[in-house]
Amino acid sequence: MLCSFVLKSVALSCEKQLLNGIIMETIRLRNDVEMPQLGFGVWRISPDECERCVTDALSVGYRSIDTAQIYMNEEGVGLAVEKSGISRNELFITTKVWITNAGEERAAKSIDESLRKLRTDYVDLLLVHQPFADYYGTYRAMEKALKEGKTRAIGVSNFYADRFVDIAENVETVPMVNQIRTNVFCQQHEAEAAMEPYGAKITAWAPLAQAADCLFNDPLLGIIAANHGKSNAQVALRYLIQRGIVVIPKTTHIERMRENIDVFDFELSADEMNALNMLDRPADCCAIHRDPAQVKRIIHL
Repeated sequence: MLCSFVLKSVALSCEKQLLNGIIMETIRLRNDVEMPQLGFGVWRISPDECERCVTDALSVGYRSIDTAQIYMNEEGVGLAVEKSGISRNELFITTKVWITNAGEERAAKSIDESLRKLRTDYVDLLLVHQPFADYYGTYRAMEKALKEGKTRAIGVSNFYADRFVDIAENVETVPMVNQIRTNVFCQQHEAEAAMEPYGAKITAWAPLAQAADCLFNDPLLGIIAANHGKSNAQVALRYLIQRGIVVIPKTTHIERMRENIDVFDFELSADEMNALNMLDRPADCCAIHRDPAQVKRIIHL
């Protein structure tokens, strides 16, 4: 029985938009930019496949696309967006500056190159991809890009709570977003608490735990999913959305794209949210960023 947990209200820091016939919840960033709460991630989608996948995602109703320089598929995103015929102001495009482009001068040049590949004059969100190398220089270049209209919002990615607070206290424009591994097994409550005083939002990468068997086989997720006539994956996404977190699930299959976006017609109860909180395994929250060997591997990708 799920009702054995204490009732707790869940605050929804969101608004709603009608996008391509789908009611899409959005969040308002600290500078009043609206960001869809569900987007399409293209990590580990090959350059050859990316255009087709983004085209499918846009046809299904996605209007937020998350890419990065290191993914090597910005051009595929740009081609799909250009060919879609969708007005640029209806889309939300995110990209990230990689470690090899760290530093104020190199980052500035790489931002212009990303805009060229994406076939756009601006992105909606620009992130420092990793807390390594001269990320302060990178951030200064991003602050300049914000002032010049090359991006509508800026933030960071993979910054643990201590790193986030450090950069937030030492820059002119506090990061509006921190994109970190977040899902029902890695809930990031510590990071969320550290970011809250700065008005920053979490974007969850791997919101479906990278399609791990534990997500699809978990009995609690299964019970809640059955209660709502939904899948385990849809419940896992809805859990994050109701916490005010942005999710960017990745898939190459249009059927999964449709399933992942179909999460705005139901709501988890307070009991269900509290029950899902019990699935948290903080030790699983991507500790590679504090493992010296893994840091070396990331830097030399």
